[in-house]
Amino acid sequence: MVGRILRSADFERVLALRPCSRSTHFAVHHVAAGLSALAKGRKQAAEHKLSTGDEISCPQPVDELPADGWWLGLVVPKRHARRAVTRNLIKRQMRCVMTEQAQHLPQGLWVLRLKAVFDLSRFASPGSVALRLAARDELSGLLQRTAGQFNAPHAGGATAAAAGIVAGALAPARA
Repeated sequence: MVGRILRSADFERVLALRPCSRSTHFAVHHVAAGLSALAKGRKQAAEHKLSTGDEISCPQPVDELPADGWWLGLVVPKRHARRAVTRNLIKRQMRCVMTEQAQHLPQGLWVLRLKAVFDLSRFASPGSVALRLAARDELSGLLQRTAGQFNAPHAGGATAAAAGIVAGALAPARA
């Protein structure tokens, strides 16, 4: 499961570092750490007994989720995607591609950032299928390259054949 980064302190920690990888339109930032602790002095919700029974049927509260895993933050500024339709389309693609690629990436805090404008003259509308496919393809390639950087064997640690196996495992299947 890929969780969402919500606190500005977590965004600041990740964005303070240089990007792991870049493409024409996107940048990937990563910190191999969990979410920051809750702010001190924050009031905890009072526990009340429910009249419906002793059984807890609610999911675990977000503040009590485990800190390990993949946590994703998205940055899509208005200056790079003026229309809300375009921003939402790009964010959906970012979430989808990250969910697909998460098992190939190390756990921690991840921020995907739109860093350049898509050339609108190439797309029929702000929410066009062509724009969706272009963003998805670029994000998939970017995260595959990023996964390759983290999974690359260290000098003297593995053979070239092992490096080929790792690279082949990340390549998309072709028909």
